[in-house]
Parts: sequence; C-alpha cells; structure tokens
Amino acid sequence: MSPSGSSSSSVPRLVIAAPSSGSGKTTVATGLMAAFASRGLAVSPHKVGPDYIDPGYHALATGRVGRNLDAYLCGPELVAPLFAHGARGCDLAVVEGVMGMYDGAAGEGELASTAHVAKLLRAPVVLVVDASSQSRSVAALVHGFASWDPEVRVGGVILNKVASDRHEALLREALDAAGVPVLGVLRRAPQVDTPSRHLGLVPVAERRAAAVEAVAAMGAQVAAGCDLEGLMALARSAGALSGEVWEPPVTTTETREVVAVAGGPAFTFSYAEHTELLTAAGAEVVVFDPLRDEQLPEGTSGLVIGGGFPEVYAAELSANEPLRKAVSALARSGAPVAAECAGLLYLCRELDGMPMCGVLDASGGMSGRLTLGYRDAVALSDSVLAVAGTRMRGHEFHRTAVEPGSGAAPAWGVRAPERRVEGFVQQGVHASYLHTHWAAEPGVARRFVERCRTS
Repeated sequence: MSPSGSSSSSVPRLVIAAPSSGSGKTTVATGLMAAFASRGLAVSPHKVGPDYIDPGYHALATGRVGRNLDAYLCGPELVAPLFAHGARGCDLAVVEGVMGMYDGAAGEGELASTAHVAKLLRAPVVLVVDASSQSRSVAALVHGFASWDPEVRVGGVILNKVASDRHEALLREALDAAGVPVLGVLRRAPQVDTPSRHLGLVPVAERRAAAVEAVAAMGAQVAAGCDLEGLMALARSAGALSGEVWEPPVTTTETREVVAVAGGPAFTFSYAEHTELLTAAGAEVVVFDPLRDEQLPEGTSGLVIGGGFPEVYAAELSANEPLRKAVSALARSGAPVAAECAGLLYLCRELDGMPMCGVLDASGGMSGRLTLGYRDAVALSDSVLAVAGTRMRGHEFHRTAVEPGSGAAPAWGVRAPERRVEGFVQQGVHASYLHTHWAAEPGVARRFVERCRTS
C-alpha cells in the first residue's frame, strides 16, 4: 500500500453509501480516510451533495481540504472534472455519499444521488449497513441495493453496529449467498460519536480538540475492523475518467484586491472552489474571524460572508461592536459584499433581538421551522455577483427567518417549492439565504473581484 501519486483520471477511489441516513456513512468514510492517511497515503476527501459540515471532519482525517460533488448545484458534467481537480496527485479518493444511496434531488429521479455520482465517477460502491436490528434479512437488503441499478457496482459491504461475534457470524452466513463480500465489521463505539444540533453535526471549528480525538477514534476503529487491503484493491478497480480537469479561469492583473472572507466558528460553511475562483480572478483572499477580530483585514476592498451558525454566537457577534461598525462602513462605501444565509443574518439590523451590522433594514431570528432543499433561481437585480436574468441553482438549509424576506431590489426569484422573491441587493451588497456553488458559474467570482477593483 505504498504511495503511487496517481493521475487524477486514474486515482483509485471508493464511494461510501448506505441504505438510509444514520447508517454510519460519516464514521466509515472519515475512518477510512484517517486509516489510509495514517499509512502514508495521500487521501483526497469528497462529499456528495451540498453538506458543509462533514468535509470539515474529512479535512481533519486527511490533512487536505474537503470537497463537495453536487450534480444538482454544478451539473452532472462538472462532477468528474471537479473530482479530478481535487484528487490530482493523490493515492486514493474516498467519497462519502448522501442520505440513502438512491435518494437524490426531490422530483428529479437519480439526479444528485450517491448512485448518480458513483456512476459519473465510474467508482465502486461500499455499502454501509446498520445491522443492529437484523440478521438474515441483511442479505435481502444488500441484494436489493446491489441489483436495483446494474450501472452501480456495489463491490463490498461494511457492517456497522454489530452486537457480538455470534451476530457477526449470522450476518456473514447470510451475506455469503448475496455475492457481495464483507469488507468490514464494526462494533458499537460511543467514542466515535459526534454531537449534533439543529442543522446536523457540530462543525469541527467549534470543537476542534474533541473532533481530532473523534476522528482518531474513527480511524482506529475502521483500521481494526475493516479489510484495508481489500478496500484498496476495490478502489483500484475504478474505471479511468476521461475529460478535462476543472481549473478556475485565471485573470491576469497587476494588483491583487484584498477580499476578506469570514471564518471562525460562526461562519464555517464554504466551498473550497470559491476561494480558488476568487484567487484566480485576481483577489488576495484573507480569512478573518468575526468573533475575535475587531477590524477587517487591512486594505479590504470586498467582503464575503458565507454560511454557518450566527444564531449560536449571536451574543458574541453583537458584542464585537468595532467589527460590526467596520462592516457597515464598508457596505455604505459601495464596496462589494456577498452574504449567504449566516452572512445575511449578520448584515441584518438584529438577530434574536441582539444588534448586528445594520446593513439591511431587516431582523432575523430562530423560527423553529427547518427550511431545506434545492432551489432553481434567477437573478432579479443586477448585482456584484450576476446580471439580472442569470439562472443558478442553489440550496437552502436553515431554521431561521428574516423579516422582511426581500428588499426593494430582491436578489433571487425562486421557483420551488413555491414561487417567491428572496434576498436583498443594495449598492454593492448581495445578501440571500441561497447557497450557490460558484464553479457552476465562474463569472460570479470574476464579476465580484472586478467590482472590488472599480468600486
């Protein structure tokens, strides 16, 4: 299992799938990443779908940035090129699936499902099965998933939450008839559990020391319970990928505009490609922490505030009055400001009754209602991100609400699940609940940096 430095088109790869959410995909995928990385392999971590949190654990396990593969947000044609971009020069890629293996975008068939991405990557699938409440029935379950779509190759099973040696023997006996090899057996292990709250797992940035311990425990559990040689052999059986490797389009400039990007525990949601696109467009990206930094980075000419959990840190964000005033002043100057979800809340007048930046004449707060799903959207107003009429796909994921939900110049018209307008465009500000993936529309980053240069 020595490093090989494979080209991105032939890098060995596995997709980790499951019959349903809660089966243990994150534990197994992160554990595999950590186990192989600890053996000296360069492991490329990927996540199917729009999830921002799991890639943080993947990054801890591998020492490489976690990347998303989303066939809805970016289109099926970009999945393999984006994968190749992230996996270039690696010895192995591990792709964690989303939900159940065949669950995709609502009403869109297989689109954006784990199975769809596995086919686009020509990658074998390892099915993680929660075996805690079954024995012989596991064979019927695995047979069904393995035979449902003949273009999806289920190359092995990892049995999770196995109670005892006797339970394991019963499961193995049943699976002998299914024709799918057992490549791992994991017992219940509380030490690998990660805490959750209203939007899923608690991000790494909020519990780094504990997260490091949890990832190490996942790696140790997987190394002890899984056939790593067998899994690597399966990964090497992946078909070669054809086509180009995704690259951010480069703009040649004499000067680099400073673009401040919010980070830290309150703003953890971002796609790696956004920073790469901004850099390629001529920006010097500087990350700052709104919980701790009292001023924006020196020379800031544009500001990007992504998603996260400002509702958890509302008191601390409010207490940092110097930074709130600096953000407000930057926005009033007409400089480009792009805010998504958490960023939208931070720009509001208040959040749960606590003062925020006051850039938008709106108030935000916890709603108790989960808003979740993919969205088809069209830009309704010319902004620092797009011209009116630009169509993009996005994703919403929040338990907060903003009143009013849009300004005099709305950011987006959203078609599903109901037709509505959403977000705010004013001066250089574009603020919205919609998360978008800029790789699908590289002109977004170029337009933003150009506005930084001319505003």
